[in-house]
Amino acid sequence: MEANYEQNVIFCFSGSGNCLDIAKNIARELGDTDIVMMRAEPAVKDVSNARRVGFVFPCYGGGLPGDVEKYVSELKISPNTYTFGVCSYAGYLGTGLYKIDQLVHLDYWTGISHQCSCIWLFPHFLMLPPVTPAKAQARAEKLAHHAAQEILSARRTDKRPPNNPVNAVESKGWPKISDLKAAKMRVSDACVGCGQCAAICPRGNIRIENGRAVIGTNCIQCLSCLQYCPQQAINLGGVSVRRERYHNPNVSAKELAEKIIHID
Repeated sequence: MEANYEQNVIFCFSGSGNCLDIAKNIARELGDTDIVMMRAEPAVKDVSNARRVGFVFPCYGGGLPGDVEKYVSELKISPNTYTFGVCSYAGYLGTGLYKIDQLVHLDYWTGISHQCSCIWLFPHFLMLPPVTPAKAQARAEKLAHHAAQEILSARRTDKRPPNNPVNAVESKGWPKISDLKAAKMRVSDACVGCGQCAAICPRGNIRIENGRAVIGTNCIQCLSCLQYCPQQAINLGGVSVRRERYHNPNVSAKELAEKIIHID
């Protein structure tokens, strides 16, 4: 799909809503911005006329989530366009910015620490540096404001994004780990068949049968279904049953399912 953009486009992947919240906060300051979601195939790939093109995404298994690397490789971006990347992470930056930089040379990049959404790995409040959930949100908003100001002033980051070899190995093995975890996803009797999980799944991997959600194996572990389930009926092994759910307070499940979100 082609677009005649003259201003700003942010390509965003978000599972818990944190990255979409960051993208929205940056977009509000840039003005006239389309946030194009990358949870599934982007609705727009030709942004060659855009003034600024950005990428906001989480660190997933040390790298990029889902098919983001493939999607970025298919984009049409002018070499004259100002480009930026923002990675949201709980413990470490990973190699996502490095991978995107190899495809689209990033003029500016930064990381923002926020809540952990990988519920089977860590509780959501475990992040670096550790703070309360409310303070983590306030910190993310402050850092998004700072990033937006840097972008508006056309700031350029001198050094290239890091490519930590440990994270690179982790990222390479992540698809297999993701498949193993996907096979453990279960729906409890608390499910009321509301259909929200099916609507939010980027792979169409969830269906409602006989008033209950049924989860397949085509899963990228965005965990939106689990984190946003109003009944907390979706689990990923015993540890997820015991842990508190988390999703960004400023992002609805409906927004995550959108293809494009425009911010004036």
